[in-house]
Amino acid sequence: MKYLLKEGIVVDAKANSAKKLDILIEGSKITAVSENLDCSGLEVLCLEGCYIFPGFVDMHCHLREPGEELKETILTGTRAAVKGGFTAVACMGNTKPPADSSAVITLIREKARQASVPVYPIGCATKEMAGKEPSEIGELVEAGAVALSDDGNSIMNGEVLRRVLEYGQMFDIPIISHCEDTDLSGNGVMNEGYYSTLLGLQGIPNASEDVHVARDLILAGLTGARLHIAHVSTAGSVALIREAKKRGIRVTAEVTPHHLCLTDEAVKSFDTNTKVKPPLRSREDQEALYEGLRDGTIDAIATDHAPHRRDEKETEYNVAPFGISGLETAVPLVWEHLVESKLLSPVELAQKMAWNPSRILGLPERVIKAGAEANITVIDPRFKLPVNVGEFVSLGKNSPFDGWVLRGWPVMTIVSGEIKYSRQL
Repeated sequence: MKYLLKEGIVVDAKANSAKKLDILIEGSKITAVSENLDCSGLEVLCLEGCYIFPGFVDMHCHLREPGEELKETILTGTRAAVKGGFTAVACMGNTKPPADSSAVITLIREKARQASVPVYPIGCATKEMAGKEPSEIGELVEAGAVALSDDGNSIMNGEVLRRVLEYGQMFDIPIISHCEDTDLSGNGVMNEGYYSTLLGLQGIPNASEDVHVARDLILAGLTGARLHIAHVSTAGSVALIREAKKRGIRVTAEVTPHHLCLTDEAVKSFDTNTKVKPPLRSREDQEALYEGLRDGTIDAIATDHAPHRRDEKETEYNVAPFGISGLETAVPLVWEHLVESKLLSPVELAQKMAWNPSRILGLPERVIKAGAEANITVIDPRFKLPVNVGEFVSLGKNSPFDGWVLRGWPVMTIVSGEIKYSRQL
């Protein structure tokens, strides 16, 4: 297959540029990137006014398979990913059984052969995600795990985490930390503050995240390991990570679109789709997240896609599960709330959603240049559409953004040269 993407604005995170160029794709590769390429005899896709990005990578999602296929499968989750503009995903290991063995990692990779996008499994850091004993980390890495995490659970035992970090340093893979002191968060269901008091709901204090971020950073410094902090949500965490980077600790961090677009005020409706962990925080925390994105403290934007069955969410706030279905709304949410508002430039968006996630996980770099794999995400900033969860490809319809009118939807997703998704332009 040979075709030309014409007159789009090509965003290059590596060269820090965004300019109108044509892209020639042959087979799975980009073979030319230049102005006014000859289109004689070629299929031409005119993308005037659209932004052409290196393929976005979601480095944190939950595909639920094996074990919870009523919530999501690898096939449905990756279809949602490609519709959402992602050209690869990394899936967390809190499946049933958990991905704490080479057998489960191998199963995920086998299932992913039929997926819409490449799936990179993240192995469990501890056996059965119990936080008591490191997994057989060498076997997980050999089987194809790109990182280790007990996401969904916190490793409360500092000695166990130290050993996990030491193994991570040995194999040079990131340890992704879910930073939560469960003794402090207890049975909380939302952010501790004004709105939890107003609504009579048990709160989760910022300190439950901050103290574990501080501990994990100290242990990362001790071991020399690569630490990645998942779903940062507090101003305190941002400050701690910023200072750790200045001291040379090998730490990276991510934030979710929902923490960037919602605050704990959204819980006033008692919509269980606003129930996430870490919880939606205060406006002050959100401002700190913005600043962390701008100054490079926060490296990546990741969905933390956590699909649930409708009946699980249609219950009392206190008993509903935590999580948002986020693969299909992440890009327009970030475009509308960060790019349109000038908090991030298109180049910075490419860094946060393509270049940095692939770099952190050790994946092939996301670039648009001759010779590179043709992994591309195309966004039309003029395309305005309401979120409709009824049209989600994901089995999880649990989104607090239903009905929101957003701009900047993905209109084309190209994976290894194949147009996997295209909206009518």
